[in-house]
Amino acid sequence: MKKKRRKGFLKDNLQLLSLALPVIVLLAVFNYWPMFGIILAFKDYKVPLGIFGSPWSGLKNFEFFLESQDAFRVVRNTLLLNFMFILAGIFFGVLFALIMFEVKKTRHVKIYQTVAILPSFLSWVAVGYIVYAFLDPSKGLANQLLALFGIDGVSWYTEPAYWPVILLVVKTWQSVGLGSIIYYAALMGVDAELYEAADIDGANKLQKILRVSIPQIVPVIVIMGILEVGKIFRADFGLFYNVTRNVGALYPTTDVVDTYVFRALMNQGNIGMSSAVSVIQSVVCFATLVVTNAIVRKLSPENSLF
Repeated sequence: MKKKRRKGFLKDNLQLLSLALPVIVLLAVFNYWPMFGIILAFKDYKVPLGIFGSPWSGLKNFEFFLESQDAFRVVRNTLLLNFMFILAGIFFGVLFALIMFEVKKTRHVKIYQTVAILPSFLSWVAVGYIVYAFLDPSKGLANQLLALFGIDGVSWYTEPAYWPVILLVVKTWQSVGLGSIIYYAALMGVDAELYEAADIDGANKLQKILRVSIPQIVPVIVIMGILEVGKIFRADFGLFYNVTRNVGALYPTTDVVDTYVFRALMNQGNIGMSSAVSVIQSVVCFATLVVTNAIVRKLSPENSLF
């Protein structure tokens, strides 16, 4: 009986399963199979000996990172900058979606969305050169504009204090268009009768946004926030490496866990420590995801992720 049910299920859902198959294969190859490499975090890896032939090191790889004088700096930068990115991404994503929702002509919406999404398809290498065109100390547009107002130019790539704001602007510009699509889709699903009732009550546009639009997409905002918090200990390597041009003078505010590990690999070849840091990142991200979801479930069960 069970075999018949299984055959019937496969037959009825063959098309859906075939569509899901490429995703399942990609997840298995790029997400689950590499998990076996976690063993490197507990090994003193030697290339000639291979993974299984290398001696065990216990927790020394973890201690190497946690006891490093740079550990506090890179962890602080990673958490604070990612927290800023999350808040800005949600705020401007929702704002842009609300603006698009007020545009009634479909052709105009498509044009605005296309223009906003284009930066998301630029590589960080290209974005890094665009930023450098603005911030080049000698010929950059930023210093030229400052000169018009009689203000001395800034040596941007030797002043780390400016870079949290610069990175926030660049990250928001690059990602807000793509992120707003989800919120725009949620707005399109709001019952039109709610807006009609608001019109009957004499609500203006701002009141309809605050009392109808935003409350209706709060569950989507919360879920997106939870998912982003689950990645708070992982930095966007391309952003922090290419946009800052890996300038050592900027490390106090731009050096994050991922760039620190990259340098450890390139300069020291320390594969064990790099693997240990990846394990720490995965554990912390999983913990933050679970804790954040638990808090949301406690406050508002209907808005939780699981």
